[in-house]
This record gives sequence, structure tokens and C-alpha cells, in this order.
Amino acid sequence: MKARSKRLMLVGGGVALLVAAVALVLSAFQQNLVFFHTPSEVAEGKAPLGKTFRIGGMVEDGSIAREADGLTVRFAITDTAKVIPVTYRGTLPDLFKEGKGAVVQGRLEDDGIFRATEVLAKHDENYMPPEAAHAVEQAQKAAQTVSQ
Repeated sequence: MKARSKRLMLVGGGVALLVAAVALVLSAFQQNLVFFHTPSEVAEGKAPLGKTFRIGGMVEDGSIAREADGLTVRFAITDTAKVIPVTYRGTLPDLFKEGKGAVVQGRLEDDGIFRATEVLAKHDENYMPPEAAHAVEQAQKAAQTVSQ
């Protein structure tokens, strides 16, 4: 085999390995990609059924209800325009309270209830996740437009 042929095979093999590595990275990224939706988008049917995504907004006042098992919690997330019922089984963050910002990750089931696998709460008095703050702002603007 000539030196030129060996070099071409080596370059071709390197390119093939690079393509395979990029394909694996993109595949892993696609599998771990989690989209964010507002309660209004979920109510309008823009969120995928049966796929993992996040909902952000405020925990609706008076919506937190604990089941007898002590681990299952039902509550609602709102962007002041729409309300999405959520169930979660597990320990809630200490800062999780009614009227405060939260982001929940999970799946929307056929019955319209969001089954959360993770609940994230704000970390101080002034913080709300940027997506949730934007969603609340947009919902308030839409509500003002409708009421006028």
C-alpha cells in the first residue's frame, strides 16, 4: 500500500469517527432537551401530551392539598390567565408556597392533569424564573386587553 493510500484511509477513518461522535452528542442532547411552556400555552394545546416539559408560573392561592399518604401533593400553577392542575409525589422544596413562583417538570396526561416529577421553587423574595416572569407579564397584558 502506498503512503498516499494509507494517509487517505487514516483521514477517512478520522472523519468517520468525528461524524459518529457528533451524531452521539446530538442524540444525547435531543433526548435530554426539556421545553418550557406557560399555563396559557398548555391550555391552548401547544404543549405535547405524554412528553416531558416544564410549566412555570405562580402557585395558585388555596390550591395546595396534601393526600393522606403524606407524599402526594395536588396544587395548581397559574400565569394569572390560565390554571393547570398539578400532582406531585415526593418532598417539596422548603420555599414552595402558595402565591410564589415555581417551575414544575413532568408530563401532561390525557386527563389534563400535569404529573410532575420535579418541583423547583424560588430561592429568595425577589426571584422568579425568567420564563415564569415573562409568562405572568404576558398573561397580565392579555387579561388587560380583554377587559378593556
